[in-house]
Amino acid sequence: MRISTWLLAALIFVTAPAAMTAEFDAAQLSAVVKVGVKVSGDARSAATLGTEREGSGVLIDGEGLVLTIGYLILEAEETMLELADGRNIPAQAIAYDHESGFGLLRAAKPLGVKPMALGDSRALRERDPVLVAGHGGKDAAAPAYVVSRREFAGPWEYLLEDAVFTAPAYSNFGGAALIGIDGRLVGIGSLIVPDAVRPGVALPGNMFVPVEKLTPILADLLANGRNSGPRHPWIGLRSDEYRGHLFVAGVTPGAPAARAGLKRGDLLIGVGGKPVTGMSDFYRKLWGTGGAGVIVPIQILDGMTVREVPVKSIDRYDWFKSGTTY
Repeated sequence: MRISTWLLAALIFVTAPAAMTAEFDAAQLSAVVKVGVKVSGDARSAATLGTEREGSGVLIDGEGLVLTIGYLILEAEETMLELADGRNIPAQAIAYDHESGFGLLRAAKPLGVKPMALGDSRALRERDPVLVAGHGGKDAAAPAYVVSRREFAGPWEYLLEDAVFTAPAYSNFGGAALIGIDGRLVGIGSLIVPDAVRPGVALPGNMFVPVEKLTPILADLLANGRNSGPRHPWIGLRSDEYRGHLFVAGVTPGAPAARAGLKRGDLLIGVGGKPVTGMSDFYRKLWGTGGAGVIVPIQILDGMTVREVPVKSIDRYDWFKSGTTY
């Protein structure tokens, strides 16, 4: 079965609909802009994401509102947009939402570019043709296919239900636009993954955050810089699944997990006395213990003994350097 799946996926990849790129003119793709960000060296995210970041964003209104992937603008101190015609326009990071992964920028002035209309990725099905576009116009746009719709769990305490996976892999994925055949924006690029078709099938592709996740939180993001809903408890732990077991892959120095004594290599076996069966299950049980600030009882296997480690969680937003707008 795995061989047939591999062959089917390979055929899809090599027959990506190149003609689709020709259907979009330069004016349509000019809504995809370059996002350049500078971050202070003492920012919490500098060690993992760097102090100079570059990716793409998509203009979604006529007043200079740009949607991108949130990690690009996390703790941003200086942000610049570069348009397809070479103009550089300052912008401000105005919102970040960890739950979805989205970030919002506001240009210092209207860009004079037609915004891209928002679509709905829920209509996408496997093998549907799409266009992936980073900054750079038609030369930076590439045809692709949707190869799966499924849950995605990231090791940084992130869980996205019904993510969009496409192939072939697109290298300039951060903040790239996923465009449907109707020309509407249906997703924002987040990652390159080794198993786009399904876990265990080693064929690379990209993961996109579905754009419809923006609609219910957009008013909050514009008004407050973040979603005003309940905050999940955050402990600063990176996890990794290996052969059916969940291990601590690392802890953020100074974060709750590190202060509680959790360390790389610990085998995670439960939360609140309930066994965990994988990364997604771990997050759901972690978040099910209460809101940010709750003490999370985590069970680990210490030698041959089960040991409980109480971890005093925090609000993830409080961990990062404050100061810009969100």
